[in-house]
Amino acid sequence: MEHRIRVAVIGASGRMGREVVKTVLRETDMELVAGVSRTSGPIDLGRMVGMDDCGILMGSDIEKVLIESKPDVLVDFTGPQTAVSHTNLAIRLGIRPVMGTTGFTPQAIADLDMLCRDNNIGGLIAPNFSIGAILMMRFAAQASKYFPNLEIIEYHGDQKLDAPSGTAVKTAEMISEVREEIKQGNPKEEETIEGSRGGYYNGFRIHSVRLPGVFAQQEVIMAEQGQALKIRHDSYDRAAYMPGVAIAVRKVMTYTGMIYGFEHFID
Repeated sequence: MEHRIRVAVIGASGRMGREVVKTVLRETDMELVAGVSRTSGPIDLGRMVGMDDCGILMGSDIEKVLIESKPDVLVDFTGPQTAVSHTNLAIRLGIRPVMGTTGFTPQAIADLDMLCRDNNIGGLIAPNFSIGAILMMRFAAQASKYFPNLEIIEYHGDQKLDAPSGTAVKTAEMISEVREEIKQGNPKEEETIEGSRGGYYNGFRIHSVRLPGVFAQQEVIMAEQGQALKIRHDSYDRAAYMPGVAIAVRKVMTYTGMIYGFEHFID
């Protein structure tokens, strides 16, 4: 029998964590070996997501759980406050981190890449696992060569803590790789209300909308004289990210070093 990839899920009782648990339980080449949650108790992870009991109970001590369960891969969607510490812990234990959280500086990513290489394992930090969102970013970057005047508008629920979103930042980075910085708008423009023009990034603006009931959308608006182009992606459910998570768990087993961005896994 072929080796199944042993997976631990951090934040297993959260909304994204539950989706990851269901995904791992359904994949025939993966084995769920641990779940970590601050609100852990004697709850079987399978029963928690409405599937058959899997015999895996959640724990709250992340280091203890990881040492005892010996996963190959750790999947973490918890949040920016713990992202770096969880990633460092996983790598030190020889576990490949798949991080769906923001909060990593370029220097932190470089340091984690070195740590991965020192431990001869792979890692992934991805602001977005949706294949549709990755295509949106790529299309926007390609179009920015011809439509360099642009703005990004991203929409999320009012419980999201960071602004702009990691997806918006990654989109801006990808655009900036192929677009020279130009300052848009009238050079004499004046904000009569601070922040009206949005956040400044390499010559263009990023706007963050936070409203109750909104899930996750983003559009890149581009315009030239006499025409406009809008590239938009809408996510309606967390299930949209799960095919990407499954791809990431498999891919992270095949290389050494820390990769930033799920787009590297899309042909």
